[in-house]
Amino acid sequence: MDINEFVKERRRLTGLTQPELAEKAGVGLRFVRELEQGKESLRTDKINQVLQLFGYQLGAIPLNRNSADDEKG
Repeated sequence: MDINEFVKERRRLTGLTQPELAEKAGVGLRFVRELEQGKESLRTDKINQVLQLFGYQLGAIPLNRNSADDEKG
């Protein structure tokens, strides 16, 4: 799931509107809209401000999970 879909889904599950999410996260409404629309160039610190409300943060994941498993073993 892409970050924009994740945020949109979490926001809806918690019953927040975009303006409410922006206020609670301490970011602008425009930022929330751009995040949910999948804009590719957004500040990671602000993304983390939004994700913190849901108990998450950005992190690195392997592009190909199978090759990462192969490297382990």
